[in-house]
Amino acid sequence: MTRKIRRTILTAIIALTGVGIVVYALRPSAILVESAKVGRGLLEVTVNEEGRTRVRDRFVVSSPVAGRLARVNLEDGDTVRQNEVVARIEPVPLSQRERQEVYARVEAAEGALRQARARQAHAREDFAQVRRDRDRAEELAKSGVISAQTLEQAKNADITAEDELSAAESSVQVAASEEKIARAGLIGLDAEAGRPAPLIELRSPRAGRVLRVVEKSERVVPMGAPILVLGDSASIEIVTEVLSTDAVKIEAGDPVWIGGWGGDRPLRARVRLVEPYGFTKVSALGVEEQRVNVISDFVDEHKALGDGYRVETHIVIWANQNVMKVPISAIFRRGQNWSVFLIAGKYAELRDVEAGHRNESEAEIQDGLSEGDRVIVHPPSELRAGARVRFD
Repeated sequence: MTRKIRRTILTAIIALTGVGIVVYALRPSAILVESAKVGRGLLEVTVNEEGRTRVRDRFVVSSPVAGRLARVNLEDGDTVRQNEVVARIEPVPLSQRERQEVYARVEAAEGALRQARARQAHAREDFAQVRRDRDRAEELAKSGVISAQTLEQAKNADITAEDELSAAESSVQVAASEEKIARAGLIGLDAEAGRPAPLIELRSPRAGRVLRVVEKSERVVPMGAPILVLGDSASIEIVTEVLSTDAVKIEAGDPVWIGGWGGDRPLRARVRLVEPYGFTKVSALGVEEQRVNVISDFVDEHKALGDGYRVETHIVIWANQNVMKVPISAIFRRGQNWSVFLIAGKYAELRDVEAGHRNESEAEIQDGLSEGDRVIVHPPSELRAGARVRFD
């Protein structure tokens, strides 16, 4: 090989190397992205709203007559026994109108007591029927005739019916106490001007705690004025106001997670009732919303919580233990389809997927991906199909 040829070859190699360096330098750099693997596991779809605790059996002790209230010695949080005297009132002479009001209060209290007793009888029959259904379900489950889910529904119905019976029995106690208080107003009918009237003693309808003393000091109070509020702090329920569009997805027996209550772990609860009526509420943005109260009962111990505490409720309306899922930030709309950026080697591949149930953090993938695939989460705006990517 002559010197001229060697020089030509060397010149060509140098030129090609230079071109390669320029092409490499001008090539778009790899985009740094966040990624996550497609995996399987538990997925729960929840309705998330703020809620508040409420004593389930609340009783307002009010004045059955107009009179002078003696100073109330009880304080908020004090424990009272059933039938314990909680306040005393010296009635004043009543006018004809006030006398008619007293008689009307007695009649209303008697009607409420009859209604509470009828509800108690109805709840007792329902509980007996549900208990029989549960016993039959347990026998059928042993034989494999019904599924485990059907048995679980029967058990949940039994728990709910037992709670309803307990609530009905408490309602009878409260209604009976209301009737006694209303009848105490009849004492005021004997109070005549210039003659001392019998002292009326207001008694606690059941054992519990004083939630709030409304009237502490001695003063003249009108008929029906609230004196104090009593309740059983061990019987606390959670009230959650949800949108009516979410309420139709919730059923009695649905599990609930209670967070934001101040403890180091969420508490378990269960939906007891979705109230059958809605109400209008104005949101913080000034928008009118139709909302419905969802009432839940605690499953876990909740001694630290009292009446009127704020909590965060997560009502589970769908759950599956074995779902193929990706972070919710990995999927996005492209026309009418859901899509993801799949990492194929060192490049981003745009792929349409079929997304199912979703919550605030994860989405179910029904088709389009395989377990172990790696997808890009929070895809940057400059990312395009075929772009080189790198990830940690």
